[in-house]
Amino acid sequence: MKKLLIASIFAVVSVSALAVDASQIEKSIPLKDGSTVYIFKDGKMGMEDPYGRAVPMKEDRVMETKDGRKIMMHGNEVMRLDNILHEGHRG
Repeated sequence: MKKLLIASIFAVVSVSALAVDASQIEKSIPLKDGSTVYIFKDGKMGMEDPYGRAVPMKEDRVMETKDGRKIMMHGNEVMRLDNILHEGHRG
């Protein structure tokens, strides 16, 4: 019984550690290919493809925005962005 209680506590702590909310996003930038890059307040980035899925992107990759500017990928926050994109949609 004690082991079950300890396992339950760890499960609750790990789920709350993954909890992310959209307020952590500083801005989003639409890209020329239809993707969107999200910049978090800590400077790291996550990328959403044109179909609404969080996708991995290599560090330091140069991307072109819809208005023709070039930006460089910093960080690869796939899971962090995935949690935000699907917030409230998982059971």
